[in-house]
Amino acid sequence: MRKKSMVWEYFTVEAVGAGCTRAYCNQCKKSFSYITDSKLAGTSHLKRHISMGICQVLREKNQQISYPKTGGSQYNANTPKKRPRENSRFTNGISFDQERCNHDVAKMIILHDYPLHIVKQQGFIDFLRILQPQFNPSCLNSIERDCIAIYLRKKQNMLNVINVIPGQVNLTLELWTSNQAMGYVFVRGHFIDSDWNLHRPILNVVTVPFPGSEDSLNQTLVTCLSDWHLEGRLFTLALDKSFSSENVIENLRGLLSVKNPAILNGQLLNQNCYARVLSRLAADALWAMRETISKVRDSVKHVKSSETHKEKFIDLKQHLQVPSMVNLSIDDPCKWDTTYHMLVAACELKEIFICLDTTDSDYRMTLTMDDWKQVETLCTYLKYLYDAAKILTQQPYPTSNLFFAEVSKIQVELTQAVFIQDPFIRSLIFPLHESFDQYWRESCIILAIAVAMDPRHKMKLVEFTFAKTFGENAGAWIKIVEDGLRDLFIEYSTQMFLKATNDDDGDDIMIKETCQEDSIDCSLFVDGDGLSDYEFYISDFTGNPQFKSELEEYLEEPLLTSVEEFDILSWWRLNGLNYPTLSRIASDILSLPVSTLSADSVFDTQIRKMDSYRSSLSSLTLEALICAKDWFQSE
Repeated sequence: MRKKSMVWEYFTVEAVGAGCTRAYCNQCKKSFSYITDSKLAGTSHLKRHISMGICQVLREKNQQISYPKTGGSQYNANTPKKRPRENSRFTNGISFDQERCNHDVAKMIILHDYPLHIVKQQGFIDFLRILQPQFNPSCLNSIERDCIAIYLRKKQNMLNVINVIPGQVNLTLELWTSNQAMGYVFVRGHFIDSDWNLHRPILNVVTVPFPGSEDSLNQTLVTCLSDWHLEGRLFTLALDKSFSSENVIENLRGLLSVKNPAILNGQLLNQNCYARVLSRLAADALWAMRETISKVRDSVKHVKSSETHKEKFIDLKQHLQVPSMVNLSIDDPCKWDTTYHMLVAACELKEIFICLDTTDSDYRMTLTMDDWKQVETLCTYLKYLYDAAKILTQQPYPTSNLFFAEVSKIQVELTQAVFIQDPFIRSLIFPLHESFDQYWRESCIILAIAVAMDPRHKMKLVEFTFAKTFGENAGAWIKIVEDGLRDLFIEYSTQMFLKATNDDDGDDIMIKETCQEDSIDCSLFVDGDGLSDYEFYISDFTGNPQFKSELEEYLEEPLLTSVEEFDILSWWRLNGLNYPTLSRIASDILSLPVSTLSADSVFDTQIRKMDSYRSSLSSLTLEALICAKDWFQSE
């Protein structure tokens, strides 16, 4: 029979003995088994030799080919062409799809922050051609279009999700700077879908002048609200004080719905970024002890600067029988958590540092016992900040009910420290307490309302905590929270009632027509005092002693037993039918953002800066790369 496989364009079969036939490569003359004692070896290994570039002679010839921009041939002019039926396939039988490969390269660039011009780098091109000689690398413009196309498809998918969520959307604004006197505003949405899943997608990345971005900020939000169909659906807006002025705040306040600014004393426009507040406190504390910290840093650098120093340190550790297993690390001053970890590790090994000059003549640091004691005190209070900030790095992302306990714990600890007689502690903590106390008073109401949505705590944790932090004034603060909950409940109940009424307009008209036709007394639909349906409905929430509202029933129900792995979103999903109005409130409140930063920026001590390469991209391309990566990762 005529051999049909294309490999016979490149191989010749020769008998080498009784019952033994081998296939010889026409290029490199290497032989391969083919038939042995009536057993046929097949052609797969022969195909791999040609298609995967194993044949060195053929590979060298291929590298001399000048590939056209589109199309392209797998072999040079001297190589026999494949038969037409094999033209669109790998030689191992797997379909080759150039368009799919282009898509995957674009996705790789998005996911790993590779530069677009990687497709023109020779090393990348050579690598791809070894894997698949048929693949033709895209030009720069083509790969940019592919990335934008991926972004637009995923944007439509995200828009489809947002369009059907039952509740409202919270927004945060984060500012990045650059060396080009331009700023970049990251607009991130926070919402819970109909299946009670929390979403935090980056919706827009907008280029604005910096400094002087005040006028542009309003336009940024207007564009976002329009792009994502969020007009009238914005619940809260959070931004950091570091790039907001009073003019900006007043302008942004108008973008919230007419009633929202009045609810909760205006706290639905949040000017406090939880992560930024903690970072500023940590930075202030570290600055207050900068000289001592510098000595600790130099001591750690000394040990890690050479193998000889490290060996002397380890020998002394064994001699002193120090049980600690921590490893020394040098900090990154731009990440305050790394400085905290450096100090904690050094404190555990302080006995070795104190005696190190006796065995290492090169070590000349002068850290006294008092210095180490102060560093340990600093670490004690840094740990409160670190634990509170670390929540923001957890996966899945924490809901807002978890932050009240963390924030109140810091407030209590700092308040107590201010009254300690130790002059060092008082001088260290007093400015921290003064700064954090302002944040606590500005944020505690909205955080308290969030924790009230937790069936394990409701108002009990709020009452207990306010008694500790506000003392005899606790009652007034508790009443603010209770009034806030009640105002929210009435607001949402009204909206849901009016929506249901609008949906039932046709039924109402039909009922009235039936009354008139059948001479039915229509006063049945108005109570004896002349109250309309709506007024009667609202009276349930404003003091009617005969009825208990959902809110009252929820708060009076026994607390849920605390469990370690409690999923509050699942609880509300399962209990939504029991509390239809409260569940709608919980959906918006639990997705409320307390921080404007992404997880990888939580411990930053400086505003993030866009690198020069990305600053050179067009606004659309930059937004496409950043948003698409965020959406891929959320999947």
